[in-house]
Amino acid sequence: MLLAKLEEIPVHFENAGEPQLRLLVERLNSQQRLSPVSTGWNPLSNLDFAAEVIATAPSALLPFTLRGEEFEESGATAVEEVGFTLAAAIDFMAGMQERNVDADRAAASIYFSFSIGANFFFQIAKLRAFRMMWAQAVESFGGRRESAKAHIHARTSRWNETIYASRANILRGTTEAMSAVFGGADSITVAPYDECYKTPDETSRRMARNTQIILKQEALLSRVADPGAGSYCLEVITDFISREGWKVMQGIEAAGGYQKAVKDGLIAQALEKSLAAREEAVSSRRRIFTGTSQHAIFSEKVLDRIDFSRVSAGRRGTRLYEQLRLRTERHVAQGGKNPRVLMAEIGDAKMRSARSNFAANFFACAGFDLVAKRFTSADRIAASDADLIVLCSSDAEYLALATDVIARLKALKRETPVIVAGYPDSIEQLQAAGVADFVHLRSKPIEFLAKWQQRLGVKD
Repeated sequence: MLLAKLEEIPVHFENAGEPQLRLLVERLNSQQRLSPVSTGWNPLSNLDFAAEVIATAPSALLPFTLRGEEFEESGATAVEEVGFTLAAAIDFMAGMQERNVDADRAAASIYFSFSIGANFFFQIAKLRAFRMMWAQAVESFGGRRESAKAHIHARTSRWNETIYASRANILRGTTEAMSAVFGGADSITVAPYDECYKTPDETSRRMARNTQIILKQEALLSRVADPGAGSYCLEVITDFISREGWKVMQGIEAAGGYQKAVKDGLIAQALEKSLAAREEAVSSRRRIFTGTSQHAIFSEKVLDRIDFSRVSAGRRGTRLYEQLRLRTERHVAQGGKNPRVLMAEIGDAKMRSARSNFAANFFACAGFDLVAKRFTSADRIAASDADLIVLCSSDAEYLALATDVIARLKALKRETPVIVAGYPDSIEQLQAAGVADFVHLRSKPIEFLAKWQQRLGVKD
C-alpha cells in the first residue's frame, strides 16, 4: 500500500475522487497513523457522500479541501478571497447540519487551500483574518473552540509567475512563502520557477523545495508561532480584512448561499470586475512585474524553451506583455526584421538621460532592438540606421529639434517615424511638424506598443 511506512509523514492526495476516498477510509480504519492524510476533493460536489465519509472516516483523515486559491487566481481581492471561501465553508457546514452530522466532526474534516500573492502584509493578514472568521462561523453552528481551528494550506501564486526573467519567480516564491509562514499556514507549496512555461525540471523542483528548507532551518521562521502578533500594521490589516470579508460572506448568504450565488453568476461577476481592475493595474504599470513590464531585458528570447499549452493554461498577470514580446520573437523567427529603435539623446543633459531611460524601458517591453546614443546635431540623428527614432531632450528644445530632424529625413528621402519622449506644451506644433507620436507616463503601454508593432511590420 502507498501509505506503508509513512505513518509519521503527512500525505495529501490532490486529485482524489469518490472511489479513492472510499478506499482511504477503508484502509485508514485498519491502521494507526501519527500524521494526517488529506485529499483535494471538494465536498460541495456531493454533500450526501461527504456526510457518509465523515460518519466513517478515522480522525487521521482530512477528507475535503475548499479552495480559496481559485478565487485569488481568478482576480479576487484578499477580502473577496476570504469572504467567498468562508461562504463556501458555511454552505458545507449547513449541508452537514441538515444531514445530522456533528458540527465538530464536520469542521475538523476540512482543509482550506489559499494562493499567496505579492502584497506581502495583506497576504499575511489574509490567513490570520480567515482563522478568526472560520472560528466564529464554527461556533455559530454549535462547534467547540477546539474544533474551530482552520487547517490551511498555502501555495505560491500562479498569477504572479512570468515567462520572461523567469528566475525572478524564485524571489516572488520566497516572499510569498514567507507571507504564508507569518500568516500561520499549516503546509506550504512553493512552485518551481519554470512551471508556468514548461514541465519543471529537477533543478527547478529542487530550488522550490530548498526555498522552504532554507526559510525553516536557516532563517528559523518556524521558531515563532505568530511572528506578526502585536504588530500594529498587521493587526489593522487583519481587522480590516476580517470585517470586510465577513460583509462579503453576509452578502452571499443574503443572496441564498454560496452554491446559489455561483449558480446565479454572482461570484463570477464579482471576480470578473476584480480581475479587470487587477489587469488594468498591470497594463498601466501601476502593478509592476520586474523583467516583464518594467526593466525588461529586450534581448532575452524564450520562444525555443516554452510549452505554449502551459503558457496559456491559466491566468497570469503578465499575459498581455508576454503576447507583445512573443509576437516580436515569432516575427523574427519567421525571417522578419526586429525593428531597431533609436533613443536619440541630445540637448539638456539631465532631461535627455531621464527620458532615454524611460523610453528604452518602455519599448523593451515589446522586445524591440534598442539603441541609446548621444548626438550633437540633428543631421547625425537623421542619418542613423533606425526604424524608429525617439527624440530624448527637454520640452523647450523639442520643437526646433523635431522640425530639423524631420526636415533632414525628408531631404534624405527617408520615412523613419519620429517620436518624442515626453508630452510637451508644444504638442500641436510638433504634430504639425510631423512627429508621429509621444511616449510618456500617461501612455498606455499595451495599446501603444501593439500599435507600433503593427506600424513597424511586426505581425503574428
